[in-house]
Amino acid sequence: MRPNGPASSPAVGDVTSTVLAIGRPDFPKVLIDTLRSQAGVGHCMVFALSRAGAASCLLDAGNIPIGGDLGAAYAGQFHQSDPNRDVLFEGEGSAPIMLPAFAPRMYGARYRKIFFGDSGIVDKCATAIWTGDTCFYVNFYRVKAQGRFGDAERQRLQAIAPAIGASVARHFQQTSTPDQTLAALFATRAPLATLTPREQEVCRRILAGFSSEAISQALGISLHSTLTYRKRAYQRLGISSQNELFSIVLGLLAGPCRLN
Repeated sequence: MRPNGPASSPAVGDVTSTVLAIGRPDFPKVLIDTLRSQAGVGHCMVFALSRAGAASCLLDAGNIPIGGDLGAAYAGQFHQSDPNRDVLFEGEGSAPIMLPAFAPRMYGARYRKIFFGDSGIVDKCATAIWTGDTCFYVNFYRVKAQGRFGDAERQRLQAIAPAIGASVARHFQQTSTPDQTLAALFATRAPLATLTPREQEVCRRILAGFSSEAISQALGISLHSTLTYRKRAYQRLGISSQNELFSIVLGLLAGPCRLN
């Protein structure tokens, strides 16, 4: 029986590059490139909010020149007056939160001037996920040159938000999980850790988008052996498809950090 995770996952190829970049220095670049290609996001900012009241800006990437200043201002003062704050702090467990659609009237005059007037931001979407006492608040922006998000782009963001939020949370949990690579996930977290080393190697390459033939070449084994390892791994995990394997990974990324 599979561990609890997202009820459904986006197509494996949509966000796999971001998942595979967890723990790497190029994670911010991979993340914004994924968001741009999938949903036309211009800029992404990630904040960590604690139930004790502290806030910090963890990531600022994209096409807003004053993004760093905005991140510092939000973390230093404006997080207290964010109209989404109540929704964020009502969240429990590891279920992803999709924030209400952006509307300028939601914000106070000073907040609106600094974060939207001065910056050129014309639209935003956001998602959040709690891990322990920390909320990882992920914001997606569009600037004047891009115009507002279209309906299709909003739908794509909603589809990939659980995977993006889980990846962001795992990447920035540095103090409790020094090694956050996909290899570490397979090595330490059930049910992935129950697979044999060869089954893990095959599954990790499946997640990276390798074909069965490419896996065979990379590992120096026959195609028959690759298919056998895949079949055995899927049986151990209680799944039957690549998307279900991806859902297990996302469920583990979204859950609390611990070793099994």
